[in-house]
Amino acid sequence: MEKQLSPDEKQEALFQRWLSPKDPAGNDLQFQSPKAKKLYEERITRIKEAIQLKKLPDRVPVCPLPSMFPAFYSGMTVQDVMYDYDKCYAAWKKYVLDYEPDAHMGCASPGPGRFFEILDYKLYAWPGHGVAPEHPYQCLEGEYVKAGEYDALIQDPSGFFGNAYLPRVFGALGGFQMLPFLPGILEMYGVAFNFIPYGLPPVQAALKAVMEAGGEALKWAGVVGNFNGEMATLGFPAILGGFTKAPFDTLGDTLRGTKGIMLDIFRQPDKLLKALDVLVPLMVRMGVGAAQTNGRPIIFIPLHKGADGFLSDAHFERFYWPTLRKVVMGLINDGCIPFLAAEGGYNSRLEVIKDLPKGKTLWMFDQTDMAKAKAILGDTACILGNIPLPLLSVGTPQQVKDYAKKLVDTAGKGGGYIMANGAFFDNIKPENLKAMVDFTKEHGVYK
Repeated sequence: MEKQLSPDEKQEALFQRWLSPKDPAGNDLQFQSPKAKKLYEERITRIKEAIQLKKLPDRVPVCPLPSMFPAFYSGMTVQDVMYDYDKCYAAWKKYVLDYEPDAHMGCASPGPGRFFEILDYKLYAWPGHGVAPEHPYQCLEGEYVKAGEYDALIQDPSGFFGNAYLPRVFGALGGFQMLPFLPGILEMYGVAFNFIPYGLPPVQAALKAVMEAGGEALKWAGVVGNFNGEMATLGFPAILGGFTKAPFDTLGDTLRGTKGIMLDIFRQPDKLLKALDVLVPLMVRMGVGAAQTNGRPIIFIPLHKGADGFLSDAHFERFYWPTLRKVVMGLINDGCIPFLAAEGGYNSRLEVIKDLPKGKTLWMFDQTDMAKAKAILGDTACILGNIPLPLLSVGTPQQVKDYAKKLVDTAGKGGGYIMANGAFFDNIKPENLKAMVDFTKEHGVYK
């Protein structure tokens, strides 16, 4: 019988894949110089040691996490980088080479504008489609899953997404409402009846849109992949292996919407809890599959609706945290490192979220008291972030350095801290970002 790897062994295997990247042909990546290879390995090791709380690296890692800043920094609009993938590549490359972070997030964040057009995406407004060229995209929240559809979602989540949710958020996929119940395709007798919908004009039009969108997505993904490859050859690792979500946010962000899920807490809590549990294995599989494909262990989880004041403590502990913890533990058991972005403040949540294994998670804090976070989580998790967005936007370089020093002295005490912003940034002062990076490299020594 083949030996089953432990979670620690699975994580180490992913780290080794991250440390030894491959080119698209599956061969060892050729670095542009021995120095680039050395820097690449040092940067990953620095991040790894901070996350695992094992020993003090040479200094605090610094990993700025931009949204559309590289576009503005290069004198481009968001529309430019969404529709011209070469411009996107160039803007993000300039950002990485000018600031030299310990890790970058790739150039995927703008997304492919033409892809969204082909499918007539209803869930977001983006430049040229409801938003000005210089503005980032915006979510158009709504009840894309109705209050009475919980049973259908619970019984067959994949079928529900295909037949109900996708036709509602992609105008070009309306024909998918006619697709057959695929588990009914079992035996030769009558099997052809199940394929009749594929001959109907609305379904065929939807399938043609999917094929065209797939071609555009493949073109865009090639640029994103080439970017990560070139940055690696220059010594700069991509930090993320993939993405997943908290089950409550999966439902509350883009399925039921904020209003819908808040009403469900009071009107149908049992069905909400059951649906959240159904989503857990799907969210685990989403993250683990991405990590295994990309060969990087860190899986990003944005936490949108768990912040202080958004849910009461009792509702957080009943509806939000239990299934999020199951997702986190599922990722950990398969060797991944959950990277949880605690948007807003998490001061009232710290005692709850510390119930996780030591050295297995990375928490990004925005408006959380970092001294309190360090006191409560310091022996459990690596913490990251907290440079305020207003400070980067309107402050001075010296003010940024002063704040960074405070973070090193508090959050960085004894290790387990990574310097970064607290919220994703767009059009900030470039000199303030440089101050954050330069200070950390020169003076960010763990004590």
